[in-house]
Amino acid sequence: MRFPFLTLPSLTFPVWLLAATFLPVIAALRPNAASAADRPNVILIYTDDQGSLDLNCFGSSDLQTPNLDALAARGVRVTQMYAPSAICSASRAGLMTGRFPARAGVPANVSSSQGQSGMPETEITLAEWLRAAGYATGHIGKWHLGYTPETMPNGQGFQYSFGHMGGCIDNYSHFFYWNGPNRHDLWRNGEEVFHDGEFFLDLMVEEAGQFIDAHREEPFFLYWAINAPHYPMQGTSKWRRHYRSLPSPRRQYAEFVSTVDEKVGELIDFLDRHSLREHTLIIVQSDHGHSTEERAFWGGGNAGPYRGAKGCLFEGGIRVPSIASWPARIPQGEVREQLATGCDWFPTIADLCGLSQPDHHLDGKSLAAVLESSQAPSPHDHFFWLLGRGHNAQWAVRRDDWKLLGNANDRSDGKNRVPVDKLFLANLNQDIGEQKNLADEHPAIVAELQAIRQQHLESMGMEE
Repeated sequence: MRFPFLTLPSLTFPVWLLAATFLPVIAALRPNAASAADRPNVILIYTDDQGSLDLNCFGSSDLQTPNLDALAARGVRVTQMYAPSAICSASRAGLMTGRFPARAGVPANVSSSQGQSGMPETEITLAEWLRAAGYATGHIGKWHLGYTPETMPNGQGFQYSFGHMGGCIDNYSHFFYWNGPNRHDLWRNGEEVFHDGEFFLDLMVEEAGQFIDAHREEPFFLYWAINAPHYPMQGTSKWRRHYRSLPSPRRQYAEFVSTVDEKVGELIDFLDRHSLREHTLIIVQSDHGHSTEERAFWGGGNAGPYRGAKGCLFEGGIRVPSIASWPARIPQGEVREQLATGCDWFPTIADLCGLSQPDHHLDGKSLAAVLESSQAPSPHDHFFWLLGRGHNAQWAVRRDDWKLLGNANDRSDGKNRVPVDKLFLANLNQDIGEQKNLADEHPAIVAELQAIRQQHLESMGMEE
């Protein structure tokens, strides 16, 4: 269903009659909410292609990430956070809906071409849920969930939107060059705008400041979907000088990671200057693992001990850095090791904002108790991933320490793909690198995890 007050048709009868007709319906659909004074502002920062360990506070030693490290010091690091998927669109669909990406209609990437739809407009997004509760809602940055009026941000719950609709852009011309013809892709509220020569990440900071300033007297939700360190890797000259001695491709990647960190710092500085930081929930997370595509110089990211990268369901493709900070409520300088997923942020944010949960099916579960206490159990006894369409789609089920992958694909080395058994069982407690296939040794475990997969496929109306 859609919230009818978000997509009102053009009508000619008097405004008072429109209000009399729709306001009771709006009230019935509005989530139960705490008073505005008790609700935090929410900034959800979704980085792009950032590897599992690619912050100093997550284990890298060759990066400069002081701002995100400081954010972690003022909040909680979630060290067993899983992306909803290992590719861009699907991960974002899981984030925005709190549902398995396949359940949200986005099991794979959507088109970067104008006029192509993406996530169905029937999905209820986090932006719609918060807007119904009185939040101002803004999207700034990458979208990649549809390129029609109904599936662009303003059709999916965002009152304000600035950014690109496709998977990536050149950060200075704002053109998409990766599938011809070359096309400009920069939009404000559904209208094409031109900022030729201006660095997109600087524009993101500027737009965020303007949105926050316009809504600082009311609770606001900002989805700041920064398009980095995704290719094209265009770190600023400051960071190119800093990393000039690093070998490629780590050099190009590190330049862009530190540029991301600097821009996040500028956004947080804006909150501090306007006395908004204490009562703002900031969540930072990567959409999935680092890229090993040719356009990313065949790699550069740091997956540490994990196998895999963007585009596969081994740990390196889906285990991502994640931070949550709200000084007024969440503990500071702590670590959480419980299993969590990007689908959990929808119900978690609703919970922390004092809102009721949607009454339709969510696959995510609230992490509020986990964020507040290291002793709280994970809300998940298992999780399921489905990447792609058809019989060759990749899938994985994790329960406890066991993880079963189907149609497994290893993208650790973008140039030379390593053959992988079609059915691959790993015990993450014994083998975090997922090197040894235990499927033949534990057929009962394989059967149990396959049954979980089948249950989820049936719940989504999908065939084996």
